[in-house]
Amino acid sequence: MEDFVHLHVHTQYSILDGQASIPKLVDKAIADGMRGIAITDHGNMMGIKEFINYTNGKNGPINGEIKGLKKRIKDIESGKKEALEGLEDPAATVAECKAKVKELEAKRFKPIIGCEMYVAPRRLYQKEGKEADGANYHLVVLAKNEKGYHNLIKLVSKAWTEGFYNRPRTDRVELEKYKEGLIVCSACLGGEVPKKITRGMLSDAEETIQWYKSVFGEDYYLELQLHKATVARANHEAYELQLKVNEKLIEYSKKYGIGLVCTNDVHFVNEEHAEAHDRLICLSTGKDLDDPTRMLYSKQEWMKTTAEMNEIFGHIPEALANTVKICDQVEFYSIDHAPIMPNFEIPEDFGTEEGYRQKYTEEDLFNEFTRDEKGNVVLSQADAEAKIEKLGGYDKLYRIKLEADYLKKLTMDGAKKYYPDMTPEIEERLIFELHIMKTMGFPGYFLIVQDFIWAARNLLGVSVGPGRGSAAGSAVAYCLEITRIDPIKYDLLFERFLNPDRISLPDIDVDFDDDGRGEVLRWVTEKYGAEKVAHIITYGTMATKMALKDVARVQKLPLKESDRLCKLVPDRIPDKKINLANAIDYVPELKAAEESEDPIMSDTIKYARMLEGNVRGTGVHACGTIICRDDITDWVPVSTADDKETGEKMLVTQYEGAVIEDTGLIKMDFLGLKTLSIIKDAVANIKRTRGVDIDIDSISIDDPTTYKLFCDGGTIGTFQFESPGMQKYLRELKPSTFEDLIAMNALYRPGPM
Repeated sequence: MEDFVHLHVHTQYSILDGQASIPKLVDKAIADGMRGIAITDHGNMMGIKEFINYTNGKNGPINGEIKGLKKRIKDIESGKKEALEGLEDPAATVAECKAKVKELEAKRFKPIIGCEMYVAPRRLYQKEGKEADGANYHLVVLAKNEKGYHNLIKLVSKAWTEGFYNRPRTDRVELEKYKEGLIVCSACLGGEVPKKITRGMLSDAEETIQWYKSVFGEDYYLELQLHKATVARANHEAYELQLKVNEKLIEYSKKYGIGLVCTNDVHFVNEEHAEAHDRLICLSTGKDLDDPTRMLYSKQEWMKTTAEMNEIFGHIPEALANTVKICDQVEFYSIDHAPIMPNFEIPEDFGTEEGYRQKYTEEDLFNEFTRDEKGNVVLSQADAEAKIEKLGGYDKLYRIKLEADYLKKLTMDGAKKYYPDMTPEIEERLIFELHIMKTMGFPGYFLIVQDFIWAARNLLGVSVGPGRGSAAGSAVAYCLEITRIDPIKYDLLFERFLNPDRISLPDIDVDFDDDGRGEVLRWVTEKYGAEKVAHIITYGTMATKMALKDVARVQKLPLKESDRLCKLVPDRIPDKKINLANAIDYVPELKAAEESEDPIMSDTIKYARMLEGNVRGTGVHACGTIICRDDITDWVPVSTADDKETGEKMLVTQYEGAVIEDTGLIKMDFLGLKTLSIIKDAVANIKRTRGVDIDIDSISIDDPTTYKLFCDGGTIGTFQFESPGMQKYLRELKPSTFEDLIAMNALYRPGPM
């Protein structure tokens, strides 16, 4: 039996088409002894980060062993005394370790990053009607190495930003431009070559083959598929077409010396998921289950085992062997990156990178970045060198130092206003914070945040909140007017915000009035460049009630019964998360529905369980925004979404917020707050009706009338103080100072009360 690797796989990120979860696909492939698996979702790379993270987790123990062995090899070869102790033959030990590393590396499960792309019949920007430009060809594109991964990102992103016409489309020109590091396969019946064969356009099919062969050489493969339906309600026509196409592909393979691969067009994990997938397709196409005209799959699209694939393609061993050959060609590489800080434009009269290179030596930088703020040596030589490397090396340190020095200037300018009576303790606090920001590599982040906050207040007339979260613990942020709360006065901890012992990106949530948030984002986009600013995607999944409603609808379960099932799902289950399996165990009526003799009722429960948690659609993160140093598509794939305010297309990353920072991109949160709009309108009304100018930021926090409102519990519309429980305790506490309000808030939310 030939080994086999799946190279054509759709996950649930082929939205409303794929029903397979990434962990289950990977787990099944590993259990079957496969060396790897490719992910090739339709027109997107949305599942790639989850895929890589999951396989990294699976490979974790092996990678840990490899890392330990490589360290031992390095220590022995560098002559470390501890490593050489007790070794009779160091060279033999190194050879043993290297052999073990090679053996372990071969055991790692390989994630193959790919995409089933849509190729436009002409150029990607030509969109002149369905007949000329609507018929897109499928093409499986796999990344062979890191260069190929970045080229695939470019292809997929441009397909969305420039080629979108019903689908995100690339074209031959783009494929040739970004061909390096890519392997391509001719795809399913929707591919250009199979389509031309089925239409009898054989000379055109050969022209296509010759073009791909001329561009990709040995990295172009002709793809065989064979889905023989075994149930009545399925697509039986595809099999006959595949037989016809495969016959010609084998002929062309011999004629042009092109390798064959066999694939299964995977859309779900196991054979028993076929009916659940069938209902998903009904949701996607807006059809009922009993519609005789609806789209059908062959129901053979599960992730078949190596044995099952050998049973189908055993007579073409080359096609099986080539899947493993491709897997072996694919390299292991990381798609993660150290933080990629956007460049903040520093006035030339303050300093330039070139000037700093002439002014400071590498030794100066080494000492400044590896010692504490008082100049004391706090790291070993090895740890100090590792820190320099982690920050990006000396080339990067010149930029960080320039930004850090300018940040210090702005901070000290602000300190004159907010700390006019500067004490040694306050100065020490500022110097400490600035040093931490510098040695963690984050001064550029603070320069950018203070810049757009300044622009919001002074150029755009947008209200900005006083600050929220752990950023309020920074005296530097206070001096830069990022926050309006004095952390020294209120004894707030800077270490909750930034801590060198817990390396994580700073996270500053900035509140703008909800009418002005869009204006600030437009200003940021214009300043830093449209290609460097993007919103962050979100994925909407089929929650328990949604899964029930969706399946009930396509199965034509009466609406009354559908509503009844949804109402039976509890809002919470003690010590368990809410899902259909737990709800069935907890609610007898749901258990009865699952065991019902009515097949429509029992099937609704059965297939809702299978579809629950499936990605159902995408959205845009309410506040998360990426600002990058480079074109965002240098690092991650992007798609597009409609801006609800303007109706224009906006860039959206294809990786979600929970993982986007792993790739090095910097996320900033721009929140729109209705409260700020209300306050802004109130200030404008007072000016119009009373002729009085009010600076909301300088209002006294000792106003007795305001405290009387709190004492009376008159706090409707006051953030975190408006619940009935809070109002009750305020009436009992009778707060008279700001510190009373701090205590009340901390005790009630999320405290013991």
